[in-house]
Amino acid sequence: MTVAIFGGSFNPVHAAHQLVALYVLETQLVDELWFVPTYEHPFGKPLAGYDHRVAMCELAALLLGPRVRVSRAEQELAQRPGFVSSRTIDLLEMIAETHPGEQLRFVIGSDILAETDKWHRWDAVAEAAPPIVIARPGHPGGHGVEMPDISATHIRELLARRDPAASALVPRAVLGYIAANGLYGFPGIS
Repeated sequence: MTVAIFGGSFNPVHAAHQLVALYVLETQLVDELWFVPTYEHPFGKPLAGYDHRVAMCELAALLLGPRVRVSRAEQELAQRPGFVSSRTIDLLEMIAETHPGEQLRFVIGSDILAETDKWHRWDAVAEAAPPIVIARPGHPGGHGVEMPDISATHIRELLARRDPAASALVPRAVLGYIAANGLYGFPGIS
């Protein structure tokens, strides 16, 4: 089986993440796609709690069908002795170890292509899970259609201002979860 690993902060997961997942499932030779929320940001950026981000990913994944799962692999990796920070190669090696026989692919945006020199062992990442590069606005090198330029940072700003525009960018079930849990300073739009 071939699994597309789609990692990210998902802080929060939004409509463009769902579009990427659907696009990969429908255009690439993969059997499943796994959302893999980052346990802790490697550069210390503040994130909503891990369990909240996993729950939001699960809500977003439900709409995409049984070929989409949410993996807690980052949490498992963080609990290993000697864990320092989340590095993609460590994650991919752990998934390969715990799911022998799976062929892995790694979903990234074309904006990442200009930054691979900053990644720990990028060549090993690309070998362990050949990238599926998704076109991002203003960044050449992606496959097929360009995905919408939706920023989680912008969404968090909209939510904090209680701006109804957030509802056009976040799946309804995820927006309901955010409101019910008071995430991002958002108690709901009145």
